[in-house]
Amino acid sequence: MAFTQMIEDNYKQRGLRNKLVKKLREKGISDELVLTSIGNVPRHAFFDAALLNHAYEDKAFPIGEGQTISQPYTVAFQTEKLQIKPGDKVLEIGTGSGYQAAVLLEMGAKVYTIEYNRKLFERTREFLPQLGYNPYFFYGDGSKGIPAKAPYDKIIVTAGAPVVPSALTDQLAENGILIIPVGDREKQKMLRITKRNGKLIQEEFDNFAFVPLLGDQGWK
Repeated sequence: MAFTQMIEDNYKQRGLRNKLVKKLREKGISDELVLTSIGNVPRHAFFDAALLNHAYEDKAFPIGEGQTISQPYTVAFQTEKLQIKPGDKVLEIGTGSGYQAAVLLEMGAKVYTIEYNRKLFERTREFLPQLGYNPYFFYGDGSKGIPAKAPYDKIIVTAGAPVVPSALTDQLAENGILIIPVGDREKQKMLRITKRNGKLIQEEFDNFAFVPLLGDQGWK
């Protein structure tokens, strides 16, 4: 799939985004910064022209290379659990379409994002700045994090992992938060891990279904 180059954001699309935000609110998302940011990101720009009508449905859609653009509720849920504050240094594992990174940048975070798939990495690195979003892009094994830029205030993993990679908890700052789906290839439980006094505190949330996290500390 090629991202649409017709990056026009008109009254109709803004209206559809407002409806999406209302739906997320009804589903229990209450962080106003998260909702405002999702209301600001033109999700339709991430879609093929043929799929534009689906851009503001609360569903995941394929973006090629066996990857998906995440369901808006999933993006909102993970982001809300991260408790993002403007200026937070955030590591995103799995750049994908770049939609999640755009939401984080809208919230005022400083975003480092890493992608395992070379084709997707090249495409998103070229595309995202056209929308005015400029995270720091890296290509490589996200299960190892980006140690050279650590520590991070927040880490978000947008792929399902078999275990929590120790590389990621090692790169978390004191009082930092990691959000990661962990389970098998079909279903994962969302975990939030907070580092306090060097100790890791784990909380469990709902089940989700993500594409697999590939790499040394992910799925082979």
